[in-house]
Amino acid sequence: MRIDVQHSQHDIDDELDTLYARLHEPGHRLYRLPAIALGGAGLFVRHREADGEFFLYVEDRAARQLAGYMVFNRLPELPRRADRYLRAPHTRLRGSAQRRGLATTLYRWGLDAGLCLISGARQSVGAARLWTALAGDYRHGFVDVEGRALRYLGETVADDVHGALHTRRLLLGNGWTFGELARATGMTGVDEAGCEHAQRPPDGRAAHRPRDAANARHAPRIPVR
Repeated sequence: MRIDVQHSQHDIDDELDTLYARLHEPGHRLYRLPAIALGGAGLFVRHREADGEFFLYVEDRAARQLAGYMVFNRLPELPRRADRYLRAPHTRLRGSAQRRGLATTLYRWGLDAGLCLISGARQSVGAARLWTALAGDYRHGFVDVEGRALRYLGETVADDVHGALHTRRLLLGNGWTFGELARATGMTGVDEAGCEHAQRPPDGRAAHRPRDAANARHAPRIPVR
């Protein structure tokens, strides 16, 4: 996993403008998606699911624009069993919406709903920092996906292992342990790691989880943290 992604803010803002227009275009598949108020900041999250992927669009109604969006993607490099349970989050935020905790809020929505997250092969510096911050509240670790097989590597890895494109980071959703995830996905290496965090839930987390990603449905209210 390499920390080398850089985005053009101008291109992101243009993409968000295009999506906003589609959200308000009669007849388009994004028109009038269900919306949830995001705290008291005047933001609303429109959401949809397609082919097992979850899409969240953060609308700033006062500014009449999208503040950002997040997609929980499926990864083709995962084995079929793991594809039922793991999603890779990708976020785009407008420049004016950054450093307001939006990405953290959307990540927590997915995690608190029981969705287990896996990183892509590359991340931006900001995304890497966010994953590190969230690791303080959720079970986390690294996994190898080489050959479409999932192998647990531990809570930390050496720099050369971290830099490999087939090394990915995991954040476990509410109620999951690494032991349960290993049994569900066929992931190996958890027993060999022998780490207590693989079995012990973080303090204050409920011991509930959906059977798979398809059952990690949208919460009635997205929590603001």
